[in-house]
Amino acid sequence: MPLDPQLRTLREQRARSGAAPLYTLSVEQARSADLASIRAAGGRPRALYEVIDRHLPGTGGELPVRIYRPSAERPLPALLYYFGGGWTLGSIDTADVLCRDLAAEAGCLVVTVGYRLAPEHPFPAAVHDCHAALRWVADHAEELGADPAALAVGGDSAGGNLAAAVTLLARADGDLALAGQLLVYPNTDQLADDASMRDNADPWLFNHHSVAWYGRHYLTAPQDAEHPLASPLRAADLSGLPPALVITAEYDPLRDQGEAYAARLATAGVPVELTRYPGMAHGFFAMTGTVDAARTANLQAARFLRDCFGSR
Repeated sequence: MPLDPQLRTLREQRARSGAAPLYTLSVEQARSADLASIRAAGGRPRALYEVIDRHLPGTGGELPVRIYRPSAERPLPALLYYFGGGWTLGSIDTADVLCRDLAAEAGCLVVTVGYRLAPEHPFPAAVHDCHAALRWVADHAEELGADPAALAVGGDSAGGNLAAAVTLLARADGDLALAGQLLVYPNTDQLADDASMRDNADPWLFNHHSVAWYGRHYLTAPQDAEHPLASPLRAADLSGLPPALVITAEYDPLRDQGEAYAARLATAGVPVELTRYPGMAHGFFAMTGTVDAARTANLQAARFLRDCFGSR
């Protein structure tokens, strides 16, 4: 279907403003512009019972996290959420509105992880930070008021990639059974050359130039692109991973690789729910203040999480 009218309006506003595509900016300029854009489209932050910033011991030093608690109830199930931004942009703040909504609608703790960014800290630093945060939450569940038997991971874009990678590490740990994984238009194959990657070149939307720019910052060696922790679709075995919700967008260069990952999970016997949002482009999930379908997708994600946690 055509680009959604609300999304088209945002695209036209961006084009009229003459805003440069992020991949033409310096890293610092792109980080600032990305935060401003997400805040403009995300709407008003929801008030919660408690929101706390703290630091955890990470693989590369102290790791900042933000903990969202929707109620005084203890223990609560918990979602480790990894923000998007191509492993290069993004922060705890760019995911703030989204994580508040997920905490409230899913009735769970949400822990957003401020993992290290490329190019300062290339692959696999972010993966190990995200895994370390999961292990810390599991090991300190009583302190946090979290249920160690009801933990899930999730993220959008690069965050979806990191969530998928963390499930592989958690499976290898052998002592932590995750309740679910929420993968929103995830990168799953750094070497993808498919129809959606080739077809999406609109300079006012996330496109294949964006994907390449992020990849150049994140991966420092050619063989990195084939590593399962960078490209989960290339993992030899996806069996035994937690139930998944995979959300994709019609006008997104990552659409086909996200859907291919859902298909691989299903073939491996993993329960999978796949939804492609028609008329949507990459990034829509965070646009709850301006795009109706973003709110619908957020509520779908919350329902999925409640179902995962309720089955534990």
